[in-house]
Amino acid sequence: MLDANELRERALKIKAFAYDIDGVFTDGSLLALPDGDLLRVFNAKDGMGARVAYLNGFKQAIITGGVSKSVIHRCNTLGIPTEDIYMGSRNKLPDFFKFCEKYGFQPEEVCYVGDDLPDISILKSCGFAACPADAIEEVKEVCHYVSPNNGGRGCIRNIVEFVLKNQGKFIFDSEDYDGIKGGYGLAKDHPWK
Repeated sequence: MLDANELRERALKIKAFAYDIDGVFTDGSLLALPDGDLLRVFNAKDGMGARVAYLNGFKQAIITGGVSKSVIHRCNTLGIPTEDIYMGSRNKLPDFFKFCEKYGFQPEEVCYVGDDLPDISILKSCGFAACPADAIEEVKEVCHYVSPNNGGRGCIRNIVEFVLKNQGKFIFDSEDYDGIKGGYGLAKDHPWK
């Protein structure tokens, strides 16, 4: 891990976030439904962290090996458009580079949050590699920052808040917040609006 000044320097360069889902936005638990969909539990504070990043102009992507309609719906409510949700990603690095290329980011301008073996290639390539406290040791070894929070228990909020506060951009303006529908704040371009 880096010292405080090196972490701050890396955080200042970040223009976008990309995240794994299972073990990062969630605690990694899955509930299998008869139709094959897998349900996950998301932490509202993590969601608000991603929402604040969205409201402050940060592009975000999901790069996950899983495939689930419920993940798409949840991420859309956080301001992450469907086209930036890469599902069924086994070798995640090409999808990371697609996201960077789409928006003109250099890999060192993106913070990636992962927790397990498939995430290591991106963590080694991005500018701010972060993981939850309960990530596997191999992931922790390559990360610049290890959140004190476990996956699905505030690690996304902690990491986003760390980066945005270092940039002076952790700002929430209730006038910009889209409001609530069905218990979830919806992105302006969300299909349900």
